[in-house]
Amino acid sequence: MSGRDLFCQPRRCRRGAALTLVFAGVLAAGAATGTLPCGDRGSPEPGASRTAAASASRHEVAEAAAEAMADGKSPVEAAERAVSRSGDRWAAVYSEGEYEEFTEALDGRYTGVGLWARQDRDGRIEVSRVRPGSPAAGAGLREGDRLRSVDGRGTDGRPVTEVVSLLRGDATDAAAGTAVRLGLERGTRAWNVTLRRASLSTEPVTVRGLPGGVTVIKVAAFTKGSGERVRGAVREARAGSGIILDLRGNSGGLVTEAVTAASAFLDGGLVATYDVEGEQRALHAEPGGDTGRPLVTLVDGGTMSAAELVTGALQDRGRAVVMGARTFGKGSVQMPSRLPDGSVAELTVGHYRTPAGRGVDGRGITPDLEADGGALEHAETVLTGLGRE
Repeated sequence: MSGRDLFCQPRRCRRGAALTLVFAGVLAAGAATGTLPCGDRGSPEPGASRTAAASASRHEVAEAAAEAMADGKSPVEAAERAVSRSGDRWAAVYSEGEYEEFTEALDGRYTGVGLWARQDRDGRIEVSRVRPGSPAAGAGLREGDRLRSVDGRGTDGRPVTEVVSLLRGDATDAAAGTAVRLGLERGTRAWNVTLRRASLSTEPVTVRGLPGGVTVIKVAAFTKGSGERVRGAVREARAGSGIILDLRGNSGGLVTEAVTAASAFLDGGLVATYDVEGEQRALHAEPGGDTGRPLVTLVDGGTMSAAELVTGALQDRGRAVVMGARTFGKGSVQMPSRLPDGSVAELTVGHYRTPAGRGVDGRGITPDLEADGGALEHAETVLTGLGRE
């Protein structure tokens, strides 16, 4: 499977249903989600018809699962049919085992093939990253390859989270050493390959220095502990040097980690707002962040969810120059509900907004400066100019 560009599902809260901001994109097989305070219901954003449809179907999903269970049928399949009728793009249904496995990835551990994936705007799934030394890398998979099927099941039009579930396998066949067959396409070439899942760990934050003294902090996903690692990297960066925060290909993670990462560059203040139960709520940065040194944030079409939350906060607060390409546009709030058999249905109930009130879902974030090739070099040039102001 993957590492989940998106990363995992929310951890359960004590009342059994957590409100989660799924800032996911597509984890490669991975999808990332973040947890927010518990809540029994979500209130849709005004005018968001998709959200309203999802919210209205929440009880229908639970009823469909209960009826199926009473009739001796599969609650998961019944819930999936109800979810499909809701028109909610980010809705998903997980078996109990799948849901628990997803939480492990938030700790940086997972069983998979070392493949990250994302969904393009036409609903097709493509490889966004391949982990060096992984089964996927050994088989020659590359960024940009199209993932057409998993164990014979087509991926086009499926939510990334569902594709992640297929890649990981169910509770009985997701162990290291189990096989998964992928259908792939690269240009005019189409082929199948069978990979063996392996126990892998993620390195969500890497830090390196450039010859000119600039510090590059690359955040691959906002998994557990990544936010504090970003703060540590900022504290250890050479005094007076500029920083490049590279969020390209980062498709999401835990909301709490994203807020902690943003706090590394802000002295308190608003990071984002979201609506739940008719109430506007807010996420705030912790005080004491580094607000003085020049900062450039790199983004692209694979920057999603939690990564867009951080980008929007730094851009709206005037803290960073955002460079690259328009981000994916994933910023919705999901509510997971435990079904009678222990499986979990997750439906969209709202959306988040940046500090300036911008909606991200379906729009993305437009960079201050566009850059394609040589983005790091361009970022260094911009930092040099910022340092002279």
